[in-house]
Amino acid sequence: LVIVASKTFSTPETMENAAAARRWLQAALGKAANTHLAAVSRNLEATAAFGVPPAQVFPMWDWVGGRYSVWSSIGLPLAIAIGSGRFKAFLDGAAAMDRHFRTAPAERNLPILMALQTVWRRNGLGLHAAAVLPYDQRLSRFPAWLQQLDMESLGKGVHTDGTPASQKTGMAVFGEPGTNAQHSFFQLLHQGTDVIPVDFLLAANPTEAPDGAHDLLAASALAQSAALAFGKPAEQVRGDLAAAGLGQHEIDRLTPHRTFPGDRPSTTILYERLDPYTLGRLLALFEHKTAALGFLWDINPFDQWGVELGKALTGDVREALNTGQFEGLDSSTAGLLGRLRAAR
Repeated sequence: LVIVASKTFSTPETMENAAAARRWLQAALGKAANTHLAAVSRNLEATAAFGVPPAQVFPMWDWVGGRYSVWSSIGLPLAIAIGSGRFKAFLDGAAAMDRHFRTAPAERNLPILMALQTVWRRNGLGLHAAAVLPYDQRLSRFPAWLQQLDMESLGKGVHTDGTPASQKTGMAVFGEPGTNAQHSFFQLLHQGTDVIPVDFLLAANPTEAPDGAHDLLAASALAQSAALAFGKPAEQVRGDLAAAGLGQHEIDRLTPHRTFPGDRPSTTILYERLDPYTLGRLLALFEHKTAALGFLWDINPFDQWGVELGKALTGDVREALNTGQFEGLDSSTAGLLGRLRAAR
């Protein structure tokens, strides 16, 4: 079964892959190929033209943006992968967070509090980037999901009325599972010249782990947050080096390198265990935080015109790549296309 998931059924990369999959099915099955195609889309005319039988089309609402769409029929592959019971638990977790966002008072409303914290980080402290670090390998793609949600929604330079934004909006978001990040970019977080706030994600109980392994994971996450917050002052470094028997010259040399400034902000999101219900709550938490930031900054977090511009230009560039006719293109793109054609 091949499921083609595209709201418009016109995204070039998606449709190119869909056509390749259809050719693969046709080569093996002939006229029966289309019985192995399903589609998730709002464009029923396009799905019919592509050859997907109407009974195998799962429609979706036209107002659902891609980065918010897992709760719609776009979630079909996920439902197949984890089963209807777990998928319902996933939806139930999101619905619970929906109710919390709608009804909890502001001082206890998690999405609002996290949005206000982001405003303080971005506009109060002038920070431009944030890291998200799940201490669970099964959330290895969570930072990438959040990167799209946050940066595609909040990367806007005008208010909802079209006037230029009166403050900085959006932050660069990146991350990795915590145990990987500790041995890659944590050095920058601890001792770099820019302060980068961190969100830690941690389960109190493991889903599957050998005895003691999850305790080590939890201790590691909490130790990193403590190190970011409090650092290691020069006086303590000097005392440790002296206790290790180093001479004064060596202590003076090493102390600046082993001093940690601290005062690096972080938040720890602690949950009982990572299951479908909790995952639904987590995703909805960050979605509602994103919407709240749209309200606070008076920007629209539900469009993505920068993405649309790239799609529009792709067709012209692809035609020029095939024909070698570069008229109307800027000199940089024309030069790169010339090199690309020559390399072929």
